[in-house]
Amino acid sequence: MTYTTLIQVPELKSLMASGSPCMVFDCSFDLANPAWGEARFLESHIPGAIHADLDKHLSARHGSPQPDGTVMVAKDADRPASGGRHPLPNRERFSEWLSEIGFSNDMQAVVYDRNGANYCGRLWWMLKWAGHEAVAVLDGGLQAWQEAGNPVESGEASARFQSNFELKAALARLVNADDVLEQLGQGSQTIIDARAPARYRGEVEPLDPVAGHIPGALNRPFTTNIGPDGRFKPARQLREEFSGLLQGREASGVVHQCGSGVSALPNLIAMEIAGLGRSALYAGSWSDWCGNPQRPVETS
Repeated sequence: MTYTTLIQVPELKSLMASGSPCMVFDCSFDLANPAWGEARFLESHIPGAIHADLDKHLSARHGSPQPDGTVMVAKDADRPASGGRHPLPNRERFSEWLSEIGFSNDMQAVVYDRNGANYCGRLWWMLKWAGHEAVAVLDGGLQAWQEAGNPVESGEASARFQSNFELKAALARLVNADDVLEQLGQGSQTIIDARAPARYRGEVEPLDPVAGHIPGALNRPFTTNIGPDGRFKPARQLREEFSGLLQGREASGVVHQCGSGVSALPNLIAMEIAGLGRSALYAGSWSDWCGNPQRPVETS
């Protein structure tokens, strides 16, 4: 069986016991303390898991700051696929990393974190973008795994043999600032901003140089998708909530964004769980949008 959105703890246990090709990724991270995720991984993780770090593995390599404040990437091969604070690595570079850790096209990927699915969604989406459909989020994360009495291990991940992961046609839609700007104010596009309400309204901005939001964007904080038990809300409830937010707007026209393209993904995944299809991601998000003073900004 192939899992493409969520996988539950008993299902992961069965999958691991079956011997089917599978790789588990721990994507735990902390924006305020980037070393935190790796430290927590070394302390405890699901047996056999690989650590996928947002800065080291799931974002493009940054070059050296230039006199004008810009950051140039050293080689064309490292050119990011998006802007923003966490620019996407290009698909070719991402596939190289997957091959280095031994991930192959016949594997089921399972991603999790300790952060309410805030960071593991990034790898879920990137694998879809690389053409790999067999990837699922462990519902409830590491907490659910341990609450069920399952074992964890500590230390470095076990060595893996090099594989030859091959890119396929993208199964996820990536848009940039120009795409969003071109459709701004058109009924065919609906932007959903996953940031906290105060940041969306422009009352505070702890990370980016400009406060506010993209004109016309709707606000749905990414934490809204998770229930009191730490798992995604039921599909029916998510569908009702998104239908209430969209107010008749077409789900196919939704573009998800946040601060840097990471916390937007729980919203994107939740829409897919709800049966509303796979919508687009503006990966550069607000950190990319507000970097150009010519782009409009809205507050309130």
